[in-house]
Amino acid sequence: MSATIRVRLNGAPRDFASPPTFAQLLEEMSLAGRRIAVERNGEIVPRSRFADERLADGDRIEVVVAVGGG
Repeated sequence: MSATIRVRLNGAPRDFASPPTFAQLLEEMSLAGRRIAVERNGEIVPRSRFADERLADGDRIEVVVAVGGG
């Protein structure tokens, strides 16, 4: 049985061989340690849960990077 999942990441379909944690996803996106907000199916994912919570098939994920400026 395959563990492949499909999510919608910032509006685009994305497949994963196995469900990554949010921390793994952000590492893969080169966003680890940056000022970001992550939303899953319309709800904010607390940063404290990034290492434990995994993406699931059908999730809609939005990752927003904070940009500084003046």
